[in-house]
Amino acid sequence: MSDDYKTVYKGGEGELVEKKSRFIATVRPVITEEEALAFIEEMRKKYWDARHNCYVYTVGRNREYTRCSDDGEPSGTAGRPMLDVILGEDLYNTAVVVTRYFGGVLLGTGGLVRAYSGAVQAGLKNSTVITRMKGTELIIDTDYNGIGKLQYIAGERGLPVLDTEYTDKVKMHVLVRSREEEAVRKAVTEGTNGRAVITKGRDLYYALADGNILTFDEIQGQ
Repeated sequence: MSDDYKTVYKGGEGELVEKKSRFIATVRPVITEEEALAFIEEMRKKYWDARHNCYVYTVGRNREYTRCSDDGEPSGTAGRPMLDVILGEDLYNTAVVVTRYFGGVLLGTGGLVRAYSGAVQAGLKNSTVITRMKGTELIIDTDYNGIGKLQYIAGERGLPVLDTEYTDKVKMHVLVRSREEEAVRKAVTEGTNGRAVITKGRDLYYALADGNILTFDEIQGQ
């Protein structure tokens, strides 16, 4: 996992029907393997009358805990295709269960692979997927002559502004990707002719979703 990584923020459901068989995908963000296993058990209880509850999950910065299961389907026709979708989307800390209600018609190996893959894709389409970025909060104090330059730098570099305080001075809280911190510090110093005072705040992960700024502490970000 790099400093920036994709994950599910809000899980969703997707469904498709193939030759009368129903495939219901449920997507859930997970931080630990225990959470993933509890989620799988939850889905098994919810869909207790289904023929199959196949699953996949990947947890950890380096995918330390990555598992998939065909749950009685022919080997390699469910769990692995589901995992291929997750890996193809480059998702971390994500679990998916695909529940199948058998419709009485055999789908064959290729049909099962397409159905389970398609169900995961449908579930992800109805989920909120975000890119968590490793960053730092910078607190920038300046006089009113410098606020225009700070706003310009923030806009030009796409820096999320958490807060701006106006008193006898201006104090702006911005989020900066960790790898860009030094460059931003230099731009602010040069842009304000050294008048701005820059203080480092929190180290955190952040993401943008539906126009909103989401912040996570580093432990959650792992």
